[in-house]
Amino acid sequence: MKSPAISGISRILAVLASVLFIITAFVPIWRIELAAPQYPEGLVLQLYASKIGGNVDIINGLNHYIGMKTLHSENFVEFSFLTYVIIAFGLAALLTGLLANAKALRILVISFIVFGILAALDFYRWNYQYGHDLDPNAAIQVPGMAYQPPLLGYKQLLNFGAYSIPDIGGWMMIAGFALLLVAIFIENPVLRHFGRKSAVVPLLLLVFVSSCSKAEPEPITLNKDNCSNCKMGISDGKFCAEAISEKGRIFKFDDIHCMISFAHADPSVKMAEFYVHDYINANALIPVSKVIFVKGGEIRSPMNGGIIALVNKADAEQMVQKFHAEIVPWDAIMKK
Repeated sequence: MKSPAISGISRILAVLASVLFIITAFVPIWRIELAAPQYPEGLVLQLYASKIGGNVDIINGLNHYIGMKTLHSENFVEFSFLTYVIIAFGLAALLTGLLANAKALRILVISFIVFGILAALDFYRWNYQYGHDLDPNAAIQVPGMAYQPPLLGYKQLLNFGAYSIPDIGGWMMIAGFALLLVAIFIENPVLRHFGRKSAVVPLLLLVFVSSCSKAEPEPITLNKDNCSNCKMGISDGKFCAEAISEKGRIFKFDDIHCMISFAHADPSVKMAEFYVHDYINANALIPVSKVIFVKGGEIRSPMNGGIIALVNKADAEQMVQKFHAEIVPWDAIMKK
């Protein structure tokens, strides 16, 4: 008996999934981020379909001290064939879309689920092996301590916080699989009977786009948060500032001067966004492009930066008179 044909929407979803799968074969799929005080921007280990990337040399140096094996792409047999497996899924999804075959769609989804389970088990085995098979002659030894990174999520390893999360390729694979699931859902006879296909795809796209949104500023909690630059407690909301790096990490400061110093201290930490508190209404973080900076004169900030930010021009002019200061553009502030 010939397999029924899938709808036009399902064919489009299968083709879109194929594009995502094929791109995944050439971009980082997974990442393990390591955060510690001595590395403000953190370290990252990226897993591609064919290699290991990121700060491999630095991480290998740290691994040596605690007895973990060093990481080299050639030591993992998975890298010799994983690219081809992912491309095969992409081609299979493309063929499914072109042939409009419902049975092929079901087989593809089941095969991908099996692949995902096997990949997760292999990743867990890899993490366990590298976290437990330690050199007994290592310079740093903690009795009973293992250094197995988490399969997914966060785990504290000595003074490092380890985050195991999907990278761009991982999110693409998840999105591609989600598109195939939507296609399966659309082809369900019950759903087809009620004719609700048109509402499924926009909903999926909305969820996917929302999950890929950029990092948002995080409110500063007075008398609890510490300054990322001077390490002092943040207690005065009038002078608070916050920066978000290109990798999405958030840094909080008790003084605008501290934020500028921190941004210039380590060239490897590239900032994407800067926020400040309004001096008069110190209750929300505002992008630096939307405020007026007043500097110098008799302004006394926590770390003597002598800089305040105001949203309202009239307020800024009033502060200039009050503190015998001057209005300074953001570019001049950043030049330190």
